[in-house]
Amino acid sequence: MSSTPFLLAAGVTWQWIVAIVLVVILFIFLIVIGQFFGMWLQAFMSRAAVSIADLIGMRLRKVDAKVVVLSKIRAVKAGLSMGTNDLETHYLAGGHVPSVINALIAADRAKIELPWKTACAIDLAGRDILEAVQTSVNPKVIDCPNPASGRNTIDAVAKDGIQVKAKARVTVRANIARLVGGATEETIIARVGEGIVTTIGSAGTYKDVLENPDAISKKVLDKGLDAGTAFEILSIDIADVDVGENIGAKLQADQAEADKRRFQAEAEKRRAMAIARAAEMRAQVEENRAKVVLAEAEVPKAMADAFRSGNLGIMDYYRMRNIQADTAMRDSIAGDEKDEGRPGEGT
Repeated sequence: MSSTPFLLAAGVTWQWIVAIVLVVILFIFLIVIGQFFGMWLQAFMSRAAVSIADLIGMRLRKVDAKVVVLSKIRAVKAGLSMGTNDLETHYLAGGHVPSVINALIAADRAKIELPWKTACAIDLAGRDILEAVQTSVNPKVIDCPNPASGRNTIDAVAKDGIQVKAKARVTVRANIARLVGGATEETIIARVGEGIVTTIGSAGTYKDVLENPDAISKKVLDKGLDAGTAFEILSIDIADVDVGENIGAKLQADQAEADKRRFQAEAEKRRAMAIARAAEMRAQVEENRAKVVLAEAEVPKAMADAFRSGNLGIMDYYRMRNIQADTAMRDSIAGDEKDEGRPGEGT
């Protein structure tokens, strides 16, 4: 009989514990529900079906539920059929869900075919999908050359050697189908610049370019420069054409100056060779004179040997000396007559 009050007290204690636990669980549940109730109610009133379980799952997967819910509401209100799982998947892949939804809405209003997967691929590729759709609806103008590059004109030289400076403006429209893997604006600018240089270079004179600047845009546009790019070229307009320097004359002057220096170098080379040759000849003359002197030095020896051997007598020697003296006198007289016969000299 004594244990009955204890059992009753224990039963009451366990009941209170269970009740408290249930209250705590209910309180936690209400708190959790309260966190997502606002977004759930907003989606429900917008007829964008997003369940509480989906919202809780987004929290567990670290997905910003507000971004997903608001994006889905915008899509539904715009008449697009969009699944919550698709939005969540793109968010987890690192995409910009609001930009993709805005681009899809803009494309739908502009009657541009843009599937959800294509839009996600373009966004994940790093392209601004909304800007691409806007460019497709409202074409943009690209300056060629780009002023940011530090150049204001495209310089080319016609066949007559005159430099022509041109500036072009390219109107392009985004090609949604080629946005993934397509070349950017820099490729368009480079190709258009190359086409302008080629067209001007093929012109006969600079006057032809100045008279028909539209011929440049027509020839460049016919080359299909937008192949493999993310844009479609609508028009190429030559904004400005001006005459530059006479490059042909300048190159000819530079070539003439180079030829002059080359000929001067060759002439200097020949002059140095001539001087060396003259010095060599003078050395040979001096060498021959030395040989003559040596030969003359042998004459007295030969005469002495002739005297000793009896081949030369004293009278023969005197006759030879007389002949030498007579020859010297005749040479002296002949030299004086030549000096008197020079014009302009007095007697």
